Amino acid sequence: MTRKSIPVAEAAKEWLKNPEFKAAYDALEEEFALAQALIRARADADMTQEQVAKEMGTTQAAVARLESGRSMPSTRTLQRYAKATRTRLRISFEPEGSRKRARQ
Repeated sequence: MTRKSIPVAEAAKEWLKNPEFKAAYDALEEEFALAQALIRARADADMTQEQVAKEMGTTQAAVARLESGRSMPSTRTLQRYAKATRTRLRISFEPEGSRKRARQ
């Protein structure tokens, strides 16, 4: 039996039609955004996870966990990450209705 491949974007459109899936996806939006920002900062600094870890005084595995979005780091940890990647940490609050959604 052969299976038909479906592009991820197409599958995601279908999944997002399910209210339970969409609610779970929306709940994780901020975590994904944080992970993406960490990875972008490291990439812009042209650094490896190992190099960031050394600057932070931690392990590569710890940096990988931060970038995976599986943990919610403290502000202090984010400040150390920012310093290691030579960036500035900014935290802001926005009204709920002001955020732009990539998919609705």
